[in-house]
Amino acid sequence: MTSDTAQTESVATETENLREVITRARYVLFDFDGPVCRLFAGHSAEDVAKDLVEWLEQHGLLGLLTEDERVHPDPMAVLYAVNRRDPRSDLVAELEERLTYQELQAVPSAWPTAFADPLIRTWSAVGVRLAIATNNSPRTAAGYLASRGLTECFAPNIYGRTRDLHRLKPDPHCLNRALNALGAAPSAALMIGDAPSDLVAARQAGVPFLGYARNEDKGKLLRDAGAEHVVDSLEPVLRLVRDQG
Repeated sequence: MTSDTAQTESVATETENLREVITRARYVLFDFDGPVCRLFAGHSAEDVAKDLVEWLEQHGLLGLLTEDERVHPDPMAVLYAVNRRDPRSDLVAELEERLTYQELQAVPSAWPTAFADPLIRTWSAVGVRLAIATNNSPRTAAGYLASRGLTECFAPNIYGRTRDLHRLKPDPHCLNRALNALGAAPSAALMIGDAPSDLVAARQAGVPFLGYARNEDKGKLLRDAGAEHVVDSLEPVLRLVRDQG
């Protein structure tokens, strides 16, 4: 067997495996930031993290963060750190609200993930029920979906961050909320996520998982975490859904 033949057979096998995952799903749970859009594409996540750190400093609370956490580029890391040291406090509630405000500010400059809009519309049109299961604020996800004319594909099934931060993914809380609202058996659902935390949450909820990786680093993280099915574009998923319809 030549290398070209082996590669062709490998691609065919991957396509068939993906087809099986897609055709089995009657309910699809989307992570938001990644599979649906790049929320901070035009509104730097690092700047948002800096804003949260500066707010803590202004309130004399910088000591809640380690030196590494003070320069972390992910605003969620700042929120997690404060919650670990002062859980369910008014401070955490204020910081979470500030992060939500920054997310909402980012919505107008968010970049749609390639093929996400037509995939969402097509899946909805063929009768598959959709939900959002995200660590972002549900207000942020709802605002973005409204801006793209996608609200009807999901509403009211948008589940995101609450002030109980210990229930963020990898905890399966938002997935379970979505499954319960949809009346979905976990085995009949599919979670599409771009991070190992999405994979862990899906496993704990008993939901099959499809990884979306916009670059090689994200793909490696997902595969190293044990993801069996990973795509670097939603185009083949869209093609299979259209075939299904």
